[in-house]
Amino acid sequence: MGTEYQPDSVVDDTLIEVKRETDAVSTIRSALLKLAYAVTDRGQTTRGILLVIDPKISGQRLDDEEKYAKKVLEPGITKRLGIVVYQNGELRGLPDGMPIAVRRELGRLAGAEQPKKGTKIHSGAAFYEIFKILVHQWLLDKGPMTAVWLANTAGCTYPTVATALQRLGSTIKRHSDRRIELAHFPREEWAQLVAVSNQARSTARFADRSGQPRSTESLHRRMTDRYLAAIRGESPSPESLLGHVAKLELSDIAVGGVFGAKHYYPSLDLTRSPRVDLTIHGNRVDWGFVERLDPALKRTQDQNDPANLVVHFVRRHDSLFDKGDDGVNWADPVECLLDLHEMKLESQAREFLNSFPAARGKA
Repeated sequence: MGTEYQPDSVVDDTLIEVKRETDAVSTIRSALLKLAYAVTDRGQTTRGILLVIDPKISGQRLDDEEKYAKKVLEPGITKRLGIVVYQNGELRGLPDGMPIAVRRELGRLAGAEQPKKGTKIHSGAAFYEIFKILVHQWLLDKGPMTAVWLANTAGCTYPTVATALQRLGSTIKRHSDRRIELAHFPREEWAQLVAVSNQARSTARFADRSGQPRSTESLHRRMTDRYLAAIRGESPSPESLLGHVAKLELSDIAVGGVFGAKHYYPSLDLTRSPRVDLTIHGNRVDWGFVERLDPALKRTQDQNDPANLVVHFVRRHDSLFDKGDDGVNWADPVECLLDLHEMKLESQAREFLNSFPAARGKA
């Protein structure tokens, strides 16, 4: 068994087996057994790690399986086995004393691409999602929140939220009942986020290669028309965005940028939009939906190349999208504000920010 078994990765004396999005306890049990055989065959210093990525099984079930394995296997083997879970951008369950090289390999495996299920977008730092949620609540004057609510909305652990709040320091106002909120608009932290926005949101850019550029307004209208067709249950045309959006679910894609900002603040002083911005909720996307939207749009890596369509990602648990009366999903105001900054529309970004009562005269 041990000579035939090939783990997904080997780092020094650590064997790593990877299971993605599994919903079967039997899969976990079988993988642990294979690792146990391999660890037994390869010597007393060998360790085995089962890396479970985005499991469909609860954390409690995974813990129960690990405890069960320790009951039925030899103690000398079980102390060298462990389950590490990757979810919401975090590795959980890392054994004490794990070498840095193994930690890095686990992170690499967790962020690897999965061509059969669409591109795996590398998760940004949880800090930025937590920070954006705090700004969102402040802009909309939602009032203080609990750290638990913040963790649930971001889709991360309580310790991760605690670390983020500590990093924000005096920017955070703490209430006597332990609820928290932003004390003011965090200018310095916001500037840092704007500076790394492309990386934090895994921004992808698409330019028109047809030689006959279309207006961004027509691209936006085409997309929103197809949203409405999907919602009404109408049959889409062959080139329709619905063809792929239906697979991702409509709730996963929202309109941002200038069009999103105008949704929240119709008086925004801008005659036309230089591009269409979309925000996708989640980690994966099959870029085929862009071709269905407009076959002339091709991805470009050149930041100086004028883009007609720009796509960003949010990885938190709750998208915070706003569904308009017309049925179109709109990216939240924070994403729209970041889009305006990325377009170098600084005066419009200030105007949009100050359109919110909480920020007026304070930001």
